[in-house]
Amino acid sequence: MSDGPRPAPAADGAAAALPVLSLALVSMMREVHAHSGAVYLLRSEEPVLEMMVHAGMPRAFAAPWERVGLSAPIPVADAVRERRLVWVGGEEEMARRYPRIAVVLPYPFALAALPVATEQRVYGAVFVTWPGAHPQVLSDGERDHLRAACDRLALRLEREAEDDRPVAPEVDVVTTSLAGVADTLGSVEAVRMVSRLPYGLVSLDLHGRIAFVNAVAAELLGRPAGELLGTPPWVSVPWLNDPMYEDRYRGALLSQQVTSFVALRPPGEWLSFRMYPSTTGLSMRITRARAVADVARGARQADEPPARLVTISQVLSLAGALTEAVGVQDVVHLVWNEVAAAVGSQAMVILGAQGGRLHVLGHRGYADPHTVERFHGLPLSERTPGTHVLGSGVPAFFASQDELERLYPGRYDIPDGFSAWAYLPLIASGRPVGTCVLAYAEPHVFPADERAVLTSLGGLIAQALERAQLYDAKHRLAHGLQQALLPHTLAPPPGIEAAARYVPATHGMDIGGDFYDLVPSLPLTAAVIGDVQGHNVTAAGLMGQIRTGVRAYTTVGQAPHEVMSSTNRLLIDLGTELFASCLYLRLDPARGQAVMARAGHPPPLLRRPDGRVRVLDLAGGPLLGIDAGAVYPTTEVSLAPGSVLVLYTDGLVETPSVDIEDALAGLGGLLSEVGDQPLEMLADEVVRHSAAARDRMDDVAVLLLRACDRA
Repeated sequence: MSDGPRPAPAADGAAAALPVLSLALVSMMREVHAHSGAVYLLRSEEPVLEMMVHAGMPRAFAAPWERVGLSAPIPVADAVRERRLVWVGGEEEMARRYPRIAVVLPYPFALAALPVATEQRVYGAVFVTWPGAHPQVLSDGERDHLRAACDRLALRLEREAEDDRPVAPEVDVVTTSLAGVADTLGSVEAVRMVSRLPYGLVSLDLHGRIAFVNAVAAELLGRPAGELLGTPPWVSVPWLNDPMYEDRYRGALLSQQVTSFVALRPPGEWLSFRMYPSTTGLSMRITRARAVADVARGARQADEPPARLVTISQVLSLAGALTEAVGVQDVVHLVWNEVAAAVGSQAMVILGAQGGRLHVLGHRGYADPHTVERFHGLPLSERTPGTHVLGSGVPAFFASQDELERLYPGRYDIPDGFSAWAYLPLIASGRPVGTCVLAYAEPHVFPADERAVLTSLGGLIAQALERAQLYDAKHRLAHGLQQALLPHTLAPPPGIEAAARYVPATHGMDIGGDFYDLVPSLPLTAAVIGDVQGHNVTAAGLMGQIRTGVRAYTTVGQAPHEVMSSTNRLLIDLGTELFASCLYLRLDPARGQAVMARAGHPPPLLRRPDGRVRVLDLAGGPLLGIDAGAVYPTTEVSLAPGSVLVLYTDGLVETPSVDIEDALAGLGGLLSEVGDQPLEMLADEVVRHSAAARDRMDDVAVLLLRACDRA
């Protein structure tokens, strides 16, 4: 594929060269009566299709696809990879097969994409489009014309490659109005005629720029004609500066269907705009919408065209909201609050499949939960709307209960209390991940544009749901791993009481590397607390390895500084890029002492029997996993009966809104006041008092040790 003609920037002498690509494209479009198209060439140095010329419509319509990777789910890329004609017969099929395109261009149009290739090489691809009125099936004659034209272009490109003539990008072919007509008597009379009409008339070129505006239109738009000419109305008229109005222009051009909308001119005058498209531009009529003004004051006019279901700006907003979803229940919540609200649905269910059966992942809006339970556990072999949509990947719309019962007679999964339904397949990465059911309280007709938008939204929901299911699976794995690695019970030696708490963060995976342990050994018991960098399965797994290492080194009788040095070398030998802080102590309740070694860990607090609290200034070494030759000096601390040692990770005291010294002072004040409580109650108080623990930006581990009289 890489030996074809090289796309190259136009050189100074390129102007004299024949426009090979544009001539072939325009000829092809005329033969099949297409209204836009483009030619791509395959770059020699990378697997990318680059648009060389566009015709019929402004290039802005295809701007997101000026450069297309061969692996992209785009018709021209599919045509090249599979060496075949790709046909998309309408907006519903586009939304189902190519949701990325449907989100940007949710309009009625048909598209064909073909490879430009000989038997030996692929040179590129072509696409052409037709208005929405084109039949959903491409005729044999159209197929033959398109294939023959692409074959001719491939042979021409082959000759260019043999002659070592790089093919440069060419000037786009956009039809414009005929020049010089204004000098004819007929045109002068036409202008006089237009000036006498009682409504506004505006001519827009294919780029949306105003080419003509009569006096009435200028008055209605509130701008002098000189300021309007040459500009798009949504640029020169401030109250038309909304993506919805540009969306109407794009929809009219691409579908070649008459389009209308209403807009509010401040402070309170409604205007009606009606666009009449052609392949040379649009004619737009502007009138005062008195009926709409009445609607604004009271009832809606029966013949008023409905507003667009979801504008482009709303779609982008919904897409942004869905990217914030973390788990499956987040997706359910956002679909209900963002999507269902935007499309006017009164209830929704999200279904998944597992083990050959439907499973309800979440629902909202149903007064009776038993209604939704009819879906749960339904075999995928059952003939129901939910299973059919999930299996086929084709959406289903039912405007009334009669329509649903006619297609699925006697089915028991019809939600009671609702009268219309949209069943949207949730397809992500080429596979079905679920079905979204939107229910409506009243019978609801789903026109073609609404079906296309809903199907496109289904694609966005599917991507969010796929990410959420993966997150939930990792989340369950991580929590299971952590629960297995943390001690289930603490077994303190005689003369020591112990209590511990662990609070996971609510950011990241809700899982982290904080750990604590009591290690019984002869003749003394050891205690340890630590914090591995990160909040994921890797951090949790590394935490388990460190805890196991500490236990092993303690059991063989190493001193505290030796345990820290051995654990440090273990972490380095594991080859991980993560670091860990750690505080290790050997308890000697008989002598009332503890020997401590610290590796970059926050210092513990000690509450004396008289209620005084101080932060222990311990000697220490660097974090574990940094320096294989690091030394970890030890400190001996007196533990009189009634003393309480508070070991903790940084998540207990570090928060952006509170200085760490103030947090430690507050913790010390709490221990001074309530430190004589039973240890389990004190552990709860310590966590409850911490602002950082309440914010849950980081994991929190707390280990309390109280020296008591030996029984």
